[in-house]
Amino acid sequence: MTTNQPSGKTKSSHGGFSRWMQHRMNARMNRKIRKGNGTFMGMDVLILNTVGRRSGEPRQTPISWFADSDGSWLLVASGGKNGHPDWHLNLMGHPEQASIELPGEAAVPVAPRVLTGAERARAWESITAAQPRYGKYQAKSDHEYAVVRLSPR
Repeated sequence: MTTNQPSGKTKSSHGGFSRWMQHRMNARMNRKIRKGNGTFMGMDVLILNTVGRRSGEPRQTPISWFADSDGSWLLVASGGKNGHPDWHLNLMGHPEQASIELPGEAAVPVAPRVLTGAERARAWESITAAQPRYGKYQAKSDHEYAVVRLSPR
């Protein structure tokens, strides 16, 4: 949400404190994952390592994941103020530099691919069967969440 300021500039409802708090929470979750605790709110969590699409700086994002039938990992790109969260934009901006860290394990290079059509539908059915909350979130959104398959490189 934005509000008009007298200067004509817009101000995000997510201020500096919110960003600071999110960074602190992510750092804490990353430490827990690296120590071997890879669950949050009943979901499996991994660390997604990407590179900022504009900054070129390394980014580490804890994110829930779902096992795919072929041994790859599925991620749901939910949230984000402009349709996709920053991690998704960074991942797709520099896919060749992506890796993941599973709880207590070393980083594994991955190749991301956004699923479409019947392939996405099958994955989405599996995801919402495991975590119905994603179906509820999707119903409240005005855009379709991307489902990303990460395959080992």
